[in-house]
Amino acid sequence: MITVNPEGKIMVRRCLVTLRPFRLFVLGIGFFTLCFLMTSLGGQFSARRLGDSPFTIRTEVAGGLESRGVLRRMSDLLELMVKRMDTLARLENSSELHRAASDGHFAGDRSLPSAGLMERIQAIAQNVSDIAVKVDQILRHSLLLHSKVSEGRQDQCEAPSDPQFPDCSGKVEWMRARWTSDPCYAFFGVDGTECSFLIYLSEVEWFCPPLPWRNQTAAQTAPKALPKVQATFRSNLSLLLELMGSGKESLIFMKKRTKRLTAQWALAAQRLERKLEGSPRDQKQILVHIGFLTEESGDVFSPRVLKGGPLGEMVQWADILAALYVLGHSLRITVSLKELQSNLGVPPGRGNCPLTVPLPFDLIYTDYHGLQQMRQHMGLSFRKYRCRIRVIDTFGTEPAYNHEEYATLHGYRTNWGYWNLNPKQFMTMFPHTPDNSFMGFVSEELNETEKQLIRSGKASNMAVVYGKEPSIWKGKDKFLNILNKYMEIHGTVYYESQRPPEVPAFVKNHGLLPQPEFQQLLRKAKLFIGFGFPYEGPAPLEAIANGCIFLQSRFSPPHSSLNHEFFRGKPTSREVFSQHPYAENFIGKPHVWTVDYNNSEEFEAAIKVIMRTQVDPYLPYEYTCEGMLERIHAYIQHQDFCAAPGPSAAGARTPQSPFVLAPNATHLEWARNASVAPGTWPPGHSLQAWLAEAGRACTDACLDHGLVCEPSFFPFLNSRDAFRKLQVPCDSTESEMNHLYPAFAQLGQECYLQKEPLLFSCAGANTKYRRLCPCRDFRKGQVALCQACL
Repeated sequence: MITVNPEGKIMVRRCLVTLRPFRLFVLGIGFFTLCFLMTSLGGQFSARRLGDSPFTIRTEVAGGLESRGVLRRMSDLLELMVKRMDTLARLENSSELHRAASDGHFAGDRSLPSAGLMERIQAIAQNVSDIAVKVDQILRHSLLLHSKVSEGRQDQCEAPSDPQFPDCSGKVEWMRARWTSDPCYAFFGVDGTECSFLIYLSEVEWFCPPLPWRNQTAAQTAPKALPKVQATFRSNLSLLLELMGSGKESLIFMKKRTKRLTAQWALAAQRLERKLEGSPRDQKQILVHIGFLTEESGDVFSPRVLKGGPLGEMVQWADILAALYVLGHSLRITVSLKELQSNLGVPPGRGNCPLTVPLPFDLIYTDYHGLQQMRQHMGLSFRKYRCRIRVIDTFGTEPAYNHEEYATLHGYRTNWGYWNLNPKQFMTMFPHTPDNSFMGFVSEELNETEKQLIRSGKASNMAVVYGKEPSIWKGKDKFLNILNKYMEIHGTVYYESQRPPEVPAFVKNHGLLPQPEFQQLLRKAKLFIGFGFPYEGPAPLEAIANGCIFLQSRFSPPHSSLNHEFFRGKPTSREVFSQHPYAENFIGKPHVWTVDYNNSEEFEAAIKVIMRTQVDPYLPYEYTCEGMLERIHAYIQHQDFCAAPGPSAAGARTPQSPFVLAPNATHLEWARNASVAPGTWPPGHSLQAWLAEAGRACTDACLDHGLVCEPSFFPFLNSRDAFRKLQVPCDSTESEMNHLYPAFAQLGQECYLQKEPLLFSCAGANTKYRRLCPCRDFRKGQVALCQACL
């Protein structure tokens, strides 16, 4: 009889467990890939003959490019397979641990062979990726080498001395030392020779002049511009819902919102179309990259959508997508880095090279995360195309933080600023920073029937607390006890199994509600009360639109980056005097009450008055679907930060001063007979120039006169002539970089002009200066647009 060692049985079983069919299949794929690479490499070399010129053998060049594309696709495929194998391995190890635990054994010895196999597969994948890059470099080297040998151009590959290209020789030196630092250089044909450096620097980048002996047809030619197509309003959003994709809770939330508002978007489009009276509108090619939803940025929002996390950003992005689509523009939407790279035409490598093709998009809407990703992967193309970018920026970016050099020298540098963009390229959720553009979002608009139902169904003693996270309720017992004497209190705090201990027992907690159910709760409630956080969200506007009174706390001292952790690091010095400044300043009583929560008597008195106050549902026009469509249409039609000349620096003069002193001699107005450059927006005749009091920001000085600050007009004021016409005695005039200029210093009778156009700023104040402020009128209910701006 044959005996079998028990340890041998165990080894056989472990081998069978380890070498599963799928793993054998992966090993086979890896072996096949290596064979393909060797065959492809050998075929490419056998196809080349010494006397062939790269400028005549077009089919072989194309074949090389095709092979490189196949290699890259195979490398990506292996990378994807390794990731899936890694996931399967973790699942398997986990299941084996569970099985071992049930048998009372430790499963660590089972996982070791599996882990070793995974390491071998990963090593194979890395080798394949390295071989693919090397094959690509060898093919390009061979192509360029034969070009130089056949045409005898070695002696003509010296860095030219051309005053129009002063950086050429320095860039060639840099390429000699660093061309291997990024595979993208090899992708564009750089192989370490002088000729390859000059070809790259003259045809891919633009630091060197074109080489006269180069066949310019071999260089990449820009594709012909697509014929202009007129944008037409859309009412069916089904295609947009497909473009938005799926797979993330955040995207599911955004799609549900868009679908729910479809009818309102369609009605708003009809109204705006009638208002525009058939004005021609070019259809724009627009890329929308939502950076904060990418895995590379962490995507902290998606897992919290169903757990009471913040939804304001997703509300705004959903409405931006809907508005752009309804206006008739062509959209491409990305929520991953790989999709972004593909749509932009990013070459393989580490992001130091320009894009492989001219940017196919007229506009790019993104956020700070997406902006960072584009700068990392677009190389020099980022600087070339950044004027097309629009940054969705909830809290705003002031010019002092945006200008890299100035921010570094004067202590304004943060993790989010120093991009050197035109400040109007930043787009905010509320119109709190006139240096930026106000993007906004929409709240659901009620028809007359719905408003009547709300009036008849309102409870006189029902309050809803603004705050879905338990931490917001912590330490608020004092206010809640006072409120509980007069009203029945409801909450919508997220919980899984047990009631959050921060929520008092007398509060009726509904848990996290879907948006339609939350709207129904607001339609019954009398009061919507905030406890100081979150700041500037969409919920108070939704509550006011559903007939609630919003009660919020006044901050004393005001919250800012100087004294509050939430604002620390944000690129703004704005002081926030209440939880929702827009509701306080632009809506106000009787819909909004702002009181000192530290004063119990004032708080209780406000509750009593609110119970006696009757209000109708109210929604500012700028937060309706029509208002948002109107605003974005105006931006797309008139904001051009690429072709339009930038603001003039100090000392620039116009042939004739466009200002005259107002009849009451308090400010300057645009002269009726003054000409203005074509395309100037906002129109010059909406401008007024006021001299602010010492220590007053232009933002506040304009509001004091019922106007808003308009930074686009600063260039017209940045001259000594403006001070002279305001009868300001300037004993001397200096030009400096300072975000408070142009300004007048009473001590010394000195006038200061702005030296750096990017630092023109409505924000900022100092008791030393009286600032010269450009102000404009605005449309009722649409503060972002002047009366003649549409």
